Amino acid sequence: MPGQTIQLPSNGGTTAGYLARPEGGQGPGVIVIQEWWGLVGHVRDVVDRFADAGFTALAPDLYHGRQAQSPDEADKLMMALDIDRVARDLRDAAAHLAGLPETTSARVGVVGFCMGGQLALYAGQEHPDLIAAVVDFYGIHPRVRIEPSRYRVPVLAHFATHDRSTPPAAAKALVDALRDAGVEVEAHFYDARHAFFNDQRPEVYSAYDAALAWERTIAFLRERLA
Repeated sequence: MPGQTIQLPSNGGTTAGYLARPEGGQGPGVIVIQEWWGLVGHVRDVVDRFADAGFTALAPDLYHGRQAQSPDEADKLMMALDIDRVARDLRDAAAHLAGLPETTSARVGVVGFCMGGQLALYAGQEHPDLIAAVVDFYGIHPRVRIEPSRYRVPVLAHFATHDRSTPPAAAKALVDALRDAGVEVEAHFYDARHAFFNDQRPEVYSAYDAALAWERTIAFLRERLA
């Protein structure tokens, strides 16, 4: 069932988001956080896929209407983000999703890709009262700090072994730091490149790895949001 663009609360005002409901009408809530390109077609497609899998899914527009047309523009938009505002945006989105009659889980999951992967981790760190599970796809944002000692939410992480944006050594160091702090972490490393899940980027997309990561993601969220 295709989703729709909605307006949701954001920092005392409103912002756009893309919401999709499962065919049965209700399901656990999942926030989807965009890559550095913005709330583009691929992100909306992922939201629709979560709805097809039985979730009520919402992607807030963290760029508030802007989309990047080139890597340089995407980098500028990412680095220009006010991280404190993003944290509030994500809290408002999670609270809005949890409060919908279509959402059956008391807390929601959050899934992010690239820039959104790091922001998903950050949302779980900052808002464990609203977020029950985090899925990080090859997350990166140099200005977003994860503090393992503060972490209380279980994490599923997907990383690529041929990733220059999120090098495997850095990914492993983060996973080890979280585990050392007592965080429940399930981490997988795929023989793929950065953004291997994005089927709209054929130069990096890996159908096998994307399917496996999706299967693991759905199983993880169904268990954590039951």
